[in-house]
Amino acid sequence: MMLTRRGSAMAATAAATLLRRGGAARAQTSDFPTKPVRFIVPYPPGGITDLLARKLGEKLGERWGQPVVADNRPGAGGNIAAQAAARSAPDGYTIFMGFLGTHAANASLYRDLGYDPVRDFTPIGLVAASPMVLTVHPSVPARTVAELIAYARANPGRLTFGSSGNGGASHLALELFKSLAGVDITHVPYRGTAPVTTDLIAGRISGYFDTVITAAPSVAAGNVRALGVSLEGRRSSRMPDVPTIAEAGLPGYAFSTWLGVLGPAGMPPALVARMNRDLVEVVQAPDFVAWCAERGLETMPGTPEEFARFMAAETAKFSRLIREAGIRLD
Repeated sequence: MMLTRRGSAMAATAAATLLRRGGAARAQTSDFPTKPVRFIVPYPPGGITDLLARKLGEKLGERWGQPVVADNRPGAGGNIAAQAAARSAPDGYTIFMGFLGTHAANASLYRDLGYDPVRDFTPIGLVAASPMVLTVHPSVPARTVAELIAYARANPGRLTFGSSGNGGASHLALELFKSLAGVDITHVPYRGTAPVTTDLIAGRISGYFDTVITAAPSVAAGNVRALGVSLEGRRSSRMPDVPTIAEAGLPGYAFSTWLGVLGPAGMPPALVARMNRDLVEVVQAPDFVAWCAERGLETMPGTPEEFARFMAAETAKFSRLIREAGIRLD
């Protein structure tokens, strides 16, 4: 097909525009950043998610020559922070610490998120995972996961497991265990982690899926018994003597409250690649790995594509689990 003279001119103009935009994008990527970067955090200051975001921001800021400033926006299970991130400009100057809730479970727990976890975000890279540890009171007649499953099957509904609240990580970890093991365990929701731990140590409940970092002192003191950690394929670096739940009696079990960096939808691919490269370098650095291990976190570096596939798999897993368990938060 032959172009008219006017068509040729229009085509040339369009090509020139694309070249200019491509050059501008490359320049933006090579110059990035020229001002501080905002890091939206879905939890208040002081918690592990906030501490991880600030440590990560500190390390990225050293590479970028600009400060990475934490912007804490707690509430609604992370949805408030996710909404703010989704509505930001896709220029790299706003990033978000997404997690299991905002980018896997919340879509099934809430009727209206106010954002689309896939369409409204650009995955940059996974950072770390906070595994859970299956703990029971010493009075429970089970010293392994396999023994616990056998006891629960023989005594349906007798075991009582606490959680920090409906739809939270400890609740979802329990429901996943119940589903895969085919057991009936009574769920007892609390408001926060402190009262659950108090009642577990006192023997008022049978067990609790706790975080490794908070469970470690109680396990060391003999107040509770650790039966397994929820990682897949590897033990916790903080509790190396405790087997995984999968190897201790429930094959296929894997659960963690993972954390990763995302940006708004529409970020330039070259900028995403640059940010991912810097992120991976930070996450793989020995001092960062050690810092995470001390806090019960396991580092999980990877590509944006791997992160996207991981979130899709997690969303599918938890949408099915939440539907079968009948959990709703609104």
